[in-house]
Amino acid sequence: MHLDGSMSDGDGGNGRGNVDIPAAWTRVKRRLRAELGEDVFASWFARLELEDVQGGVARLTVPTRFLKSWIESHYLDRVLTTFRAEADDVARIEVGVRGPSAPARPNAGSPAKTNPTSGPLTRLHATATPAALQGPGPLVETEIASPRGDSAAVDLNGAPLDARLTFANFVVGRSNALAHAAAERIARSDGDGALYNPLYVHAGVGLGKTHLLHAAGHAARESGRRVIYLTADRFMYGFVNALKTQNALAFKERLRAIDLLILDDVQFIQGKSIQTEFGHTLNALIDSGRQVVVASDRPPTELEALDERVRSRLAGGLVVEIGGLDEGLRASILSARLDAVRQSHPNFEVSPAVSAYVARAITANGRDLEGAVNRLLAHATLTGAPVTVETAETAIRDLVKNREPKRVKIEDIQKLVASRYNVSRSDILSERRTAAVVKPRQIAMYLSKVLTLRSLPEIGRRFGGRDHTTVLHAVRKIEKQIGEDAVLGDEVELLKRMLQD
Repeated sequence: MHLDGSMSDGDGGNGRGNVDIPAAWTRVKRRLRAELGEDVFASWFARLELEDVQGGVARLTVPTRFLKSWIESHYLDRVLTTFRAEADDVARIEVGVRGPSAPARPNAGSPAKTNPTSGPLTRLHATATPAALQGPGPLVETEIASPRGDSAAVDLNGAPLDARLTFANFVVGRSNALAHAAAERIARSDGDGALYNPLYVHAGVGLGKTHLLHAAGHAARESGRRVIYLTADRFMYGFVNALKTQNALAFKERLRAIDLLILDDVQFIQGKSIQTEFGHTLNALIDSGRQVVVASDRPPTELEALDERVRSRLAGGLVVEIGGLDEGLRASILSARLDAVRQSHPNFEVSPAVSAYVARAITANGRDLEGAVNRLLAHATLTGAPVTVETAETAIRDLVKNREPKRVKIEDIQKLVASRYNVSRSDILSERRTAAVVKPRQIAMYLSKVLTLRSLPEIGRRFGGRDHTTVLHAVRKIEKQIGEDAVLGDEVELLKRMLQD
């Protein structure tokens, strides 16, 4: 069976031989999204693509080895079952890695050359996940020989640190000053005992937490300390691979022998055994006086998918939030970025009026500021015309989206309602049926239906795995009560305004 839905000579058939395979695959992904939830689907299946179906075998591809390994280990049977429900000629699933392999590392003795100001923009703050750049110092990419003496080495390759992300070019403002001071203090300490252990930095997208992690890694290495920087997916892949190659002991010993462990995007660590190993590693490092720095998009108390003991350990150190960028900090970041661009484009000029407009109009994060500078640079170099406020408005129109009503998250609704009614978010998600909990739970469900695009089943999953009929009952009940009780109606309207402002 091919992607056009036709049958090959070798395809078996049992009454569904004329299935439109692309349409069937679309339905498969839709069902997986509905059954697993948006977060799990986005993490593991958003980049899963169907290559072809031949001889009863559906060949799927993903962009990384880690995704391939994780899907094969945890979701292969579910994918097959779901696929067979749409096209029962499919008897087996194969997952492969698509696209080009990672670029070869430089030969020994020929370190990679990087120019911090090459390209249109030097990364200065709140940048996207950096490309793998090798700085002047040694990378901690360690392979441990297998105890069996064969070539099955432990896969504990720390992600390379971006040479451009240092403390020197991190722009400090009121919202990130504490996180910056803590990270720098830890990185530049003499290593005689750990400080603020673990240091837990959380922030939204593009606010600078990854920049801080890389900067801390560089500074610690300069002082001679042993550093490993890992993303959550690297940690998970390394542990799974160590189990497969029977090198788990060597993996654990190597990870616990370092001076500083930096782990980014901890919210993506999944799997009971992997979380258990992460907890053991965390305890071993902290108890032995080694430093741990962790970053996430939310505080540890909200990492509901993470083991409770691990959450408690993470919360036991210094937890620092990097807040949103105020206009003064945005202006400073923008000025620094423009200065960096002028090093390679000396004729690129942006007037103070344009800079002020961009800093005022783009409010979300540093990545959008970077995008704005790149757009202005493209306009200036491609058209040869000066950059005016009018051209800037046109160039960054798609980035000025934050003046529209913000997108409300169910988690934000739950937290606000819980705070308003003096209960905890865990109470709202629990099975408790006392009046003090049921009312705010039903109001939160009602607001989730009114203010988000989530379906009733999805809302039910976000409220402790409840059935969609429970959500529907709550929505209808609150709608009825609002019509009968003006005080409750005013309360709900106030909550709506607080969530949308």
